[in-house]
Amino acid sequence: MARTERVARVARGKRGLVAVPTRAVTVLGAGSWGTTFAKILADGGSDVTLWARRPELAREITEGKRNSDYLPGVNLPQSIRATADLADAVGQSSMVFVSIPSQTLRSNLAALAPLIGPNTVVVSLMKGVEKGTGLRMSEVLELGLGIDRDRLAVASGPNLALEIAREQPTAAVVSSASLGTAESVAMVASNRYFRSFVNTDVIGTEFGGVLKNLIAVAIGIVDGVGYGENTKASIITRGLAEMTDFAVAYGGRPETMSGLAGLGDLIATASSPLSRNNTAGRLLGQGYSFSDVVERMHQTAEGLSSVAPILTLAAARGVDMPIVQQVSQVLAGTLNPRDIAPHLTTDSLEPQGERPNDGRQNRGGSALRRPFQRAFDQLRNGRRGSPSD
Repeated sequence: MARTERVARVARGKRGLVAVPTRAVTVLGAGSWGTTFAKILADGGSDVTLWARRPELAREITEGKRNSDYLPGVNLPQSIRATADLADAVGQSSMVFVSIPSQTLRSNLAALAPLIGPNTVVVSLMKGVEKGTGLRMSEVLELGLGIDRDRLAVASGPNLALEIAREQPTAAVVSSASLGTAESVAMVASNRYFRSFVNTDVIGTEFGGVLKNLIAVAIGIVDGVGYGENTKASIITRGLAEMTDFAVAYGGRPETMSGLAGLGDLIATASSPLSRNNTAGRLLGQGYSFSDVVERMHQTAEGLSSVAPILTLAAARGVDMPIVQQVSQVLAGTLNPRDIAPHLTTDSLEPQGERPNDGRQNRGGSALRRPFQRAFDQLRNGRRGSPSD
């Protein structure tokens, strides 16, 4: 865990516990995660306005305190109101939490930009990268809204919406380039069943949330095929290695991948039937085509749309991602789902490095040498990207 990742409700120094003031906040997007996060914020003491695209859903949330489409059986707090009017939703909110499908985010920003005040903090709840640009969601928000990155934050972690909506204890991490912003957001996004920690590794935190979806699709595929726990555990472990190497290649910290935004989110997403990405993968493993899976899924599985841009980004930095590559082949129909794990077996007796990029030069060395070497090179060169940028 990074040194800056700590319980946000405990202030630094001798001030002890800090009371969280009631404030007006907005959540954009009334799907399962947006509605759940609205509940988290309301149960933490905030007055929450939830923006729903469909007026009938906004009416159900406001009047019935239910979202039967996405959170059946869950009662929502009285302090949540919903509206289909974007300007009404944003109003004078001090924080705007964005939970919109990643591939439609940019198209919504033109209408949102003039509504954001000069001191409003914007928080991404999304886990994806934009097709065509490969930008992380915080980067799309920064460019589309024209705001300073110190006013941006991202929230990630092992966050299966229905479990949290049912108030099962959960932790998350809030990350921002500004530690003060991260702490401010995390204090609002904490309550008796949901605790937010903080860090300043936005790159690692965001990529962790994206990459684990891709590995979860792979786990779903082998589950659908009928492979057992050894195969799934092997893919989770090898998947974490791919995630770490990728994130560090783009300036993330390796320790972030062993925290809530990396390993924590990977375990939850890869192992739970509540995971949309795991479900999508399981359908693929059972023989459904990509188009069939999209038609059967009632909610967005971000992992499916992130495969291609992630592989493009990986190639740009020379990161080998065999698991993600095989998911891409299954999606394209060029690889039988039963053959999803050939990287686990080989006809060669030559020893293989445990990490994806461990070659002969690393024999006998630590399996974590590559990402830490990348991080050291970045610090030595005084830049966020790789030395070969």
